[in-house]
Amino acid sequence: MTVRGSVLIVDDEVKIRTLLGSALGDEGHEVLGAGSAAEARQLLGQRLFDVLVVDNLMPGMTGLELIREVATIIAEADRPQVVMITAHATVESAIAAMKLGAFDYLQKPFEVDELLVVVNRALEHQRLRTQHRYLLAERDEEFNHYGIVGRSREMQEVIRQAERVASSKSTVLITGETGTGKELVARAIHAHSAERHMPLIKVNCAAIPETLLESELFGHVRGAFTGAVSNKKGRFALADGGTLFLDEIGTVSLTVQAKLLRVLQEREFEPLGSERSQRVDVRVIAATNRDLTALGREGRFLEDLYYRLTVIPIRIPPLRERRDDIPVLAEHFVRKHAHRAGRRIERFEQAALDRVSAYDWPGNVRELENAIERAVVLSVTPTITADAISWPASLGSTSAGLPSRDLHRNLDWAERETLRRALEASRGVKKEAAELMGISQRALSYYLSKHRIDQ
Repeated sequence: MTVRGSVLIVDDEVKIRTLLGSALGDEGHEVLGAGSAAEARQLLGQRLFDVLVVDNLMPGMTGLELIREVATIIAEADRPQVVMITAHATVESAIAAMKLGAFDYLQKPFEVDELLVVVNRALEHQRLRTQHRYLLAERDEEFNHYGIVGRSREMQEVIRQAERVASSKSTVLITGETGTGKELVARAIHAHSAERHMPLIKVNCAAIPETLLESELFGHVRGAFTGAVSNKKGRFALADGGTLFLDEIGTVSLTVQAKLLRVLQEREFEPLGSERSQRVDVRVIAATNRDLTALGREGRFLEDLYYRLTVIPIRIPPLRERRDDIPVLAEHFVRKHAHRAGRRIERFEQAALDRVSAYDWPGNVRELENAIERAVVLSVTPTITADAISWPASLGSTSAGLPSRDLHRNLDWAERETLRRALEASRGVKKEAAELMGISQRALSYYLSKHRIDQ
């Protein structure tokens, strides 16, 4: 599969730039041209490119001098792959370019197909280099920060708390709004504990019907209730020796709360239908987006259980309280989703960063990641622009930047925007547009007709 990318052609001959640009454009690459090294320097200062195709013999600064300057003014991580074009008499210059880090060179005269092969190899090399940097960054991020991304004072305190808690077996209560990353913190604590080689069992208490939750947590014996045709281990038994993560603990009924309290106090429980106690050694981490003290005052949460859970409380602040983390998270998610999608996305334009930083993100980190993934998929250039940042209508109040207050109109807007970008990226070729969107040509025709887009 051909890797598509951005190519800058530097040659003082217009015919050469046009010929090579047309051939590379037909391959699906984004192509810009420069008639001199000075013009190329200006373009390289404005944005990043995957490949630089440069003729050596040009008036003024030579191609070799430009390559030497590129090596000094552009960071290694952002540097394009260089393909030098040289005449027979200047092979020595091409060799010098290779010593400066050029990917390859072509000797005049050459066939256009030769250039396409070399550029495609250079793009594949650039993709692998980007992937390697991503994996190294992810490894360092995981090692240094428990996988929790954030440079704000608030998140650094969360990281310090996680580090201190990991070495103990104390019960932890993680609080925070939906989407702030409570499960990530729980997993980080377990991953760096002495019990990291033992199981981490997650239970989403809100997702399990109340009538089944007790059986899911504590298990049951055969005949305990209609349908209990065999003994079943519960999540506590499965997590024995490890960690049990109880998400959405605030949704649990008082009956189940009482049994949870007993496990935390006495380290034992009885499966449903059994009179025999079972000992268990489990570290419990609970999480909630609710105010448990308010639930306690309303008689909906046991006070004793609350105190048992809050031996070590960790609060994760919402994104609107730590705006310094938004650009860091945005860059992290660009790397993550560009890697997954096989795209080379290099950076945000400043207007795009201003847009994501100004929004309140009621869905927090989860909503931000979804918006960045959407931008990566829809982006038709290596730079994320402000136009690529969009989000659907929230269920509550709206924020600046929403294209509409009406949910259906927002969905229509998102569909039209996706169609527009796909058609633009494919230069109107419907087969390619459908492939970009991951749908059939028949489905594409339906959406074009639905939104009355000129085919």
